[in-house]
Amino acid sequence: MKKEALFYAREADRKVACRLCPQHCFITPGKAGICRQRKNVDGTLYTLNYGEISSAALDPVEKKPLYHFYPGHTIFSVGTVGCNLHCKFCQNWEIAHGDAPTTTVTPEELVRLAKKEAARGPCVGIAYTYNEPSIWYEYVYEAAVLAREAGLKNALVTNGFIEEEPLEKLLPYIDAMNIDVKAFKDDYYRKVCAGRLEPVLRTVERAIARCHVELTTLIVTGLNDDPSEIRELVDWIARLNPAIPVHFSRYFPRYRMDAPPTPEETLRQARAIALEKLHFVYLGNIHAPEADDTYCPRCRNTVIERLGYLVCAVNLDGNRCGNCGQPLNIVGTARVNW
Repeated sequence: MKKEALFYAREADRKVACRLCPQHCFITPGKAGICRQRKNVDGTLYTLNYGEISSAALDPVEKKPLYHFYPGHTIFSVGTVGCNLHCKFCQNWEIAHGDAPTTTVTPEELVRLAKKEAARGPCVGIAYTYNEPSIWYEYVYEAAVLAREAGLKNALVTNGFIEEEPLEKLLPYIDAMNIDVKAFKDDYYRKVCAGRLEPVLRTVERAIARCHVELTTLIVTGLNDDPSEIRELVDWIARLNPAIPVHFSRYFPRYRMDAPPTPEETLRQARAIALEKLHFVYLGNIHAPEADDTYCPRCRNTVIERLGYLVCAVNLDGNRCGNCGQPLNIVGTARVNW
């Protein structure tokens, strides 16, 4: 479905300048930007993926991953096609850079579907995920406004590569974000992802003041796994808020990158470094039961036990440790679902 895009400027000779993300695509008539989903049609910029859903599922919130946002609940997850980065290891390249089939669903229909799921059970709202939601901006914004009016929560799973104005317009309707910080070196972003680091850090810094935020870093063998870089990343997070939940995920060969899978010990070392300054650090794509549970940073007692995406036991008093009363960065009531 085609819809006129937000955040662009008309230039001479029917060219347009897209200002949604830091790529700042300068697009001539008949061409699209880097994301492939914003096209210049005779001097007007249109979004091509408005209302087009490539993937939809009722997921555990832990799968986003959001471990501190309504633990044990589900969230209605949807995605479209396209991306404004070109990560060589892309985990969802079929929809990010391929031509996956889509189904048209209006924002109103999406909210109705999510409300039905919420009425049946522990669904808290809508997650815009699978591909990069910011390039679906017009649809996500309209759906998020309607979802908020309907009493549903909105979550973004995003690369954080968005300009300040559209981010500020959207944030009042967002309850949670998982933001990828793919590395802590700008050179990595430029060579591996065709992006830049600084706008992502800016997004994190703005978002943590407005909604619940968790961070994810995919640790890639030989590229962003140096302990010194991990320490730099951890130091930056600790200065923002040491209670921000952090997820280190194991890399496997995918898309255009064939480096060997990240050794499990590398992930465990990254977690050990992070726990020197951060309260909540988890590991993904690895069998590490000790890194699934949530521990109180004061008394070290387990407050949430997990088995994969399942919440097995909870020792919470609201959002405080049930043992010592330490406030914890947990939003919403946790629910045992196994």
